[in-house]
Amino acid sequence: MGEPAGLRERKKQRTREAIAEAAIELFLDRGFDQVSVAEVAAVAEVSKRTLFKYFPSKEDLVVQRFADHQDESARYVRARVVGESPLAALERGWLEALRRQDPNTGLCDLPEVVRFYRLITGTESLAARLRRYATDAEALLADALVAAGYPPRRARLVAVQAGALETLLMWENSVQIAAGRSAAEVYPEAVAALTEAFALLRDGAELPA
Repeated sequence: MGEPAGLRERKKQRTREAIAEAAIELFLDRGFDQVSVAEVAAVAEVSKRTLFKYFPSKEDLVVQRFADHQDESARYVRARVVGESPLAALERGWLEALRRQDPNTGLCDLPEVVRFYRLITGTESLAARLRRYATDAEALLADALVAAGYPPRRARLVAVQAGALETLLMWENSVQIAAGRSAAEVYPEAVAALTEAFALLRDGAELPA
């Protein structure tokens, strides 16, 4: 008899996590461009074929950490309270993420996270791959906005604008943290930048009352 489906999925997840952790440690120690996929596979004790089954590209070994958060903006919209507009729910969710210093906001100064920020911001191919993840998040947000009453084209336009803002703000925060500033020091600036961004977004993005 084969293994139960749940057990197989847990094993796959553990393998995926082990490969990613091995890769990130190597990249942090030696630099992204100085480590080969073959070296990552050897340290993770898997074949290159197995590695690529879980991670289609070398860059995915790093930026996959953002994949689990791709639907966060969409979830904020879907979980909005009665009477709250989609953009208000999105802004509230992003502000809360800043308040708790969620690493995905770029505003986290834990040493291991700072090292990770420096890896991303200092490697051009990783920054480009991160933007592709943002595109997938925009599609999920657009679907949530359509469900909230936005016409499809308007939903796509708003989602693209919001996604670009999120990426920009995360990047600005992470650059500041990677430069040695504390999360507490950057936090007021991050909140001000986010608030300004949403004020601009609402000018042409909010549904009429």
